[in-house]
Amino acid sequence: MGINDLTLAKELTARVEAAAAGIEAGSAPILDEVSPVTAELLKWWFQQDFMDLRDVNFHAGQRQAILNTIYAHEVLKTTTLAGLYANVAPAVMLESAVSAERIRAGKNAYPKYCLKMATGTGKTWVMQALLIWQVLNANREAAASGSYTKNFLIVAPGLIVYDRILDAFMGKERAGERDFENSDLSTFCELFIPEPYREEIFRFVTSAFCTKEDIGRKVTSGGVVALTNWQAIKDDSELEEDEDIEAPGLAADPAAVVQDILPLSPGTTAGNDLNVLNRQYERGNTLEYLKGLPDLMVFNDEAHRIHEIKREGEVMEVEWQKSLTFIGEPKGARFVQVDFTATPYNQVGTGKNVRLSYFPHIIVDFDLKTAMRAGLVKALVLDKRSEIGALDNDSLEFKADRDEDGNPILADGQRVMLRAGLAKLRKLETEFARIDPERHPKMLVMCEDTNVTPLVEDFLKLEGLSPDDILRVDSNRKGELKKEDWAVLRERLFDMDRHRTPRVVVSVLMLREGFDVNNICVIVPLRSTQARILLEQTIGRGLRLMWRGDEFEDAKRENRALIRGGKPPNNMIDVLSIVEHPAFQSFYDELMAEGLAGEVTEDDDTTSSTGDLVSVELRDGYQEFDFALPFVLREREETLGDRAFDANRLPPFDAFNVEQLKKMIGKGDRFVSEDVEAKTRFGDYRVQGGVMTATGYNDYVSRIVRRIGELLSQPLTKSAKDYANKSQFPYLQVNKPQLAGWIDGYIRTSLFNGPFVPLDDENWRMLLNDAVTAHIIKAVAQELLRTENTDTSDDGEVAHRLLSEVTRLAMRESASLPVSKCIYPRLPYPSRSGLLERAFIEMADRDGSVEAFCKVHEHKHVFVRLRYVKEDGLPAFYSPDFLVRTVTDIFLVETKAQGQLAHPNVKRKRSAALAWCDRINALAAEQRSDRLWRYVLLGEDVFYQWRDRGALLKDLLDYARLRPADELGQQRLGI
Repeated sequence: MGINDLTLAKELTARVEAAAAGIEAGSAPILDEVSPVTAELLKWWFQQDFMDLRDVNFHAGQRQAILNTIYAHEVLKTTTLAGLYANVAPAVMLESAVSAERIRAGKNAYPKYCLKMATGTGKTWVMQALLIWQVLNANREAAASGSYTKNFLIVAPGLIVYDRILDAFMGKERAGERDFENSDLSTFCELFIPEPYREEIFRFVTSAFCTKEDIGRKVTSGGVVALTNWQAIKDDSELEEDEDIEAPGLAADPAAVVQDILPLSPGTTAGNDLNVLNRQYERGNTLEYLKGLPDLMVFNDEAHRIHEIKREGEVMEVEWQKSLTFIGEPKGARFVQVDFTATPYNQVGTGKNVRLSYFPHIIVDFDLKTAMRAGLVKALVLDKRSEIGALDNDSLEFKADRDEDGNPILADGQRVMLRAGLAKLRKLETEFARIDPERHPKMLVMCEDTNVTPLVEDFLKLEGLSPDDILRVDSNRKGELKKEDWAVLRERLFDMDRHRTPRVVVSVLMLREGFDVNNICVIVPLRSTQARILLEQTIGRGLRLMWRGDEFEDAKRENRALIRGGKPPNNMIDVLSIVEHPAFQSFYDELMAEGLAGEVTEDDDTTSSTGDLVSVELRDGYQEFDFALPFVLREREETLGDRAFDANRLPPFDAFNVEQLKKMIGKGDRFVSEDVEAKTRFGDYRVQGGVMTATGYNDYVSRIVRRIGELLSQPLTKSAKDYANKSQFPYLQVNKPQLAGWIDGYIRTSLFNGPFVPLDDENWRMLLNDAVTAHIIKAVAQELLRTENTDTSDDGEVAHRLLSEVTRLAMRESASLPVSKCIYPRLPYPSRSGLLERAFIEMADRDGSVEAFCKVHEHKHVFVRLRYVKEDGLPAFYSPDFLVRTVTDIFLVETKAQGQLAHPNVKRKRSAALAWCDRINALAAEQRSDRLWRYVLLGEDVFYQWRDRGALLKDLLDYARLRPADELGQQRLGI
C-alpha cells in the first residue's frame, strides 16, 4: 500500500462507487451530498433514462473520472492533497515517511487531482464536463463558498495539444475561421449540458475564452477560460527574489553599477531584440494577471511534462510547475489543479534497476489495459513479418548509419521496417475500401531525430509514394515548430482522416502527444530509446477507434477474444499494427501475458483485413423494392389550432393533502424544487414569510411551461439540426401563453380536488414540493399528447424520405442472408440472440404475399423513428425492426422476445404507434403509397406458431397489427 500502488485512486474509487450506487435509476447517496445543480448534472450524465435518449454517452472511464473529482472536491471538500489522503487513504502517510513528505510538500498545499486515463479515451470531454460543473455552481453559489470558480487556465505542452483543445472548445478552423457550432460543447450538447443551461454555458465559453496571446488583454465578463502552452507561462527568472545582502565596507563593482543603471546593451545577440523583450514583458504580465485572479482552476493536459526526477525518486518542479505554484500561492485552497495524463509517472534508474515513480495525487486509474478490455481503443498487435522475425537484435539496426563522408543514411533494418509498414498499409487500404471507400488508413513513422525524417521521406518516394502521400512534420529538439510553419501544416494534419492523402506521416517528437486522429492503423517506431513513457506515447497516437457502429462490434469483440486466447485476430477492424524492433519486445510482454496484445506473423497476413465484413450496396432495380416514408410538413409561420384541453380530466394530487404540504414546507426557508420526471431543478431562492410576491408563482408557472414545451417538442430524428434541414418543421408546437393559462387553471381548480389560491398565505410555495411538481408535469404532458392525437389541422405539404437514401450497409457475411425482395441484396441479423430476426427475413423473402421488405438499420435509417413518452414522462424514440409491403398495406414490424412484451413502456409505444399510423392514414392515398400503414408488435411465440402452420406473412401481420380498442372488440364479436 503506497503511492506507487495508486492506493489513493483505489480507495477513492471504492468510496465513490458506493456513493453513486443507484445513480442510473436517479437515486444515489451522492445526489444528497452535492449541490442541487451538481445533482442535476450527475443525473443528466449518468441516469439511464437520459442516456437512452442519446446516441453518445460517457464511457465507464470518463464516468469514474468525473465522479471521483466531484466527490473529492465537493463532498470531501478537499483543500490540500494531505487532507485528501487523511480522509481517504491515511495508511499511506502512516506507513512511509518518504511518502508523507512528498504528499505534504508545499506544491501540494491546495486541491490537486491527477486523472490517469489511457490515450484515446476522451480526457478532453472530462475536462469540459468539469468546467460545466464549476461554472453552473459558481453562478448559483455565494462567492465566499470558495468551492467553485469561473476562472480557468488550460495548459498544453505544445502546439499539437494546444490546437486540439482549441478545436474542442471553439470549433475546428476552416479557411482561417472557427465556428463554435463545430465545437465539442455544441456538437455534443445533448450529452454535456441539460437544455435549460445550454445558452448559459455557450454564452460563458464564447465570451470568456481567450488564447495565449489574449490572456490579460481580452475583456471578459464573469470569468475567463484561458488556453496557453507551457512556454507562455514559463518564467525564466526566479519567481521568488533572493534576499539582498549588503556589505557596507565593500567597494562597488563598476560593471554591476552600469548594469543597474543601464540594463540593456545595444544589439540583438544578447537577447535584447525588441520583439524578444516585448514577449518577455507580456509573459510577465500574463503571470501577474493570473496571479491576481481571486480563484482559478488549472487543467494540465498531458501533465507528465510538468515533473522531473532528480534523485532518490524525489519529484522536483520544473519551470512549468513553478509558474503554477507562483500563480496559485496567494489563492490557497481557491486554486485547484487538475492534471490529465495517460502516463503519470517518471522512470527512475537504468537497466535492470529501472522502476516507475507515480505522481502522488492520482485519484482515478483508467489505464490502457482496462480500455483495451472494454473495446474503447484499438486492439494492439505486433507485426512479426518474416523479414523482421528472421533477424536478430544485433543485425537489425534501428538507428541511422553514416556514410564515408559522415552523412546520415538509413540502416538496412530501418528500410526493412518501413517496407513492412508500407506493405501492411497497402493491404489495409485495398481491403478497407471494399467496405467503405471513405475510410482511409494511415501510417505513422516516428524517427530518432530530424536528420532522419528527410531520409525516410526520400525512401518512401523510392518505394512508390508521391509527395502528396507523405506529410513530414519536423520540429526542434523540444518538439516545437515555428508558428508560420505550423499554420501551413495544421489543417492538413488534423483533417487527414477525411482525405486519402497524406497516407504516411513522418515525425520525431512533435506528434508524440495530442496528435489525436482516428485512422492511424500502422506505426513504425524508428527510435532507439526504450523509455516506457515514450513507447506508451508512441502507441497512443494510433489507439483512437476508426470503425464505430453496431455492425462492427461483433468483429471487434471476436478479435479481442482471439487475442486473449493467444491467437492472431481474424480481421484488422480497429486493430493497431506496430512494426516493432525486437529490442522492444520486453515492453509488450506484459500486455501479451494478459491477453491484451497479439502477434501477426507472415502466415496470418493472408487473412482478410476486414474478416467476413462485406459492403452491400443498392441492388440493380432497387426502385421496385423501395419504401417512401411520408412526413407531414407545415409552413413555419403556421401554428396549431386551439386544443380541447380540459383541466377536469387531469388527475388530482392525492399523495398529500394541503395541510400536510404546509407542514412539510414551513416558512422562511431556502427551497430548491426538482422535477422528478425531467430531473430539472429550479426555484432555488430564500423565502421570508410575507415577502415573496406573485412574481414567485409566475416564475414557477413559466418554468413548468418551458419544461413541458421542451419535453413535447423533440424532433423525429436524433439530431434537430439534421431534421430541420430536411423537414423544415418541428414535430410539435406549443402555444406557451395558452399552456400557462391551462396550468394555472389546473392548479387553481383541480390539482387539490377543489379551489386553491396560490397567493393566499404563500400557498404557492407548497407547489415547490418535488412530488407536486412531478405530478403537474406528468399530468399536463400526457393530456397534451392525448389532445394532440385528436387534433386536426389545415391541409399541408407532405414530403417523403426513401430508404434508398442509405446507399450502402456494412455487415458480416456470416450474420446476414441473401434476399431477393429488398433494395439490398443481403440483410444482416444480430449474431447473438438474432434467431427471430433471421427467421423473419427468411419467411418474408420466400412469402408470395410480400411485395418488398427491408430491415431498418437504426443508426443509418435514422429517419425511420417513432416518438413516445415513457411511463415516467420522459420522451423517447424507437425504430421498428422491419418494413413490409403487401398489396394493401405497409407494416412497421417490431419483433420482440416473448418476455419483453410485458415491459411497462410497451403500452405507451403502442399508443404512440397507433396515433402515428392514424395520422399517416388520414393523408390522401397517393401520399401514402396507396396503402394503409400498420404497426405490428410481433412476439416470437405468435410468429413461430403461425410460421410452423404454413400461414402467409400477410395474414400473420394483419392478425398481429395494433388496433384501437373498439375495433378490436368488434373483430372479436365478428362484426
